[in-house]
Amino acid sequence: MRATSVREQMVEQQVRAWDVLDKRVLDALREVPRELFVPEGQRFRAYADAEVPLAHGQHMLRPSVAGRILQALLPQPGESALEIGTGSGFLTAALRRLAGHVTSLEIFPALAAAARANLAALRVGQVEILEADALQAAQLRAAVTGRYQVIAITASLPVYDERFEQLLAIGGRLLAVVGEWPVMEARLVRRTAQDRFTSVGLFETVIDPLIHAARPPQFTF
Repeated sequence: MRATSVREQMVEQQVRAWDVLDKRVLDALREVPRELFVPEGQRFRAYADAEVPLAHGQHMLRPSVAGRILQALLPQPGESALEIGTGSGFLTAALRRLAGHVTSLEIFPALAAAARANLAALRVGQVEILEADALQAAQLRAAVTGRYQVIAITASLPVYDERFEQLLAIGGRLLAVVGEWPVMEARLVRRTAQDRFTSVGLFETVIDPLIHAARPPQFTF
């Protein structure tokens, strides 16, 4: 079966079936060839609704989860986007289809290099992939400039970390998955004023935790 046909099945049977109905989001997922972002030995999983293993124990998000994240954020043409956790670069490419310039931070140099190669092969422009630990204040300050209309955190936070919402422009949106296995909730945070934010829970999912993320205190008896 041709890749375009399998991609269409992914969009219709997996992504749309999980209430992702925004046309621009669905079109972006149709247009980005997911198989090119999957490690060669895992390409048989490219269009399954499953996480795909990457180096360093990381995983690509399931297509349905990627779709829900994009639909929640609804990036608009020209908006600046920040991604925390590049992975293979698939969501990065989809963000770029929807938004303007995309800055993506990846803690593992090997993953960052592979993502750059994947994006270059598709001639995806206006994307900057930086090697940085987003939870190290000095590295975060060195990597990001200004504020963003869209922030996608592609790994979970066992405890919500407010430092990322401070990078939002007024009117900007942030998507974070908060909690620990087996209970995690995707939250959409909006910055409505300089010192005002709103937060709403959207859906439950389970994804890899962000490297070096803080964890809740452990109770001992």
